[in-house]
Amino acid sequence: MVYHSSFVADDGVTRACGCPLLPLKSHIKGPAPTSDQDTTDIVDEAITFFRANVFFRNFDIKSPSDKLLIYLTFYINVALKRLEGCRTLAVGTKAIINLGLENVPVPGESGFPFPGLFIEPQSHNEAELFRDYLKQIREETSGRLLSVAYRVNGTPNKWWLAFAKRKFMNVIAL
Repeated sequence: MVYHSSFVADDGVTRACGCPLLPLKSHIKGPAPTSDQDTTDIVDEAITFFRANVFFRNFDIKSPSDKLLIYLTFYINVALKRLEGCRTLAVGTKAIINLGLENVPVPGESGFPFPGLFIEPQSHNEAELFRDYLKQIREETSGRLLSVAYRVNGTPNKWWLAFAKRKFMNVIAL
């Protein structure tokens, strides 16, 4: 059974490309509203559910937040592939920073991993809003992922990096 997002009621939440721009526990500047540090956000859910959800080839979408969970699960998979050869936290951090500097495609552009999952932007402003949100959420996910992919002493956590070999929903991570 696939784990779904608990953010089902998204009343009053801004949307871009059919995706709710959910609040984040973040200090990173971007379009996402901030949430309390003691609450669970979508990034926490994605990291928590990753090791279970990565085994599924099909994902039944029950709410718009599940689309964001799918995207984040794929992004975590890509990030773990980049971290796979990094033997220290310092090298892993550098790899994640380089991943964050890459272009973030939005629906309708080449390189977007799930065509049809999100609707294409209706305007240039919507495309830029969604791109900025994805960039912010990717950066936040990367920072939190480093804290679970590496132990306190800076060595890789094999129980996390082993999942870099998995393909999520039969999509090959770049």
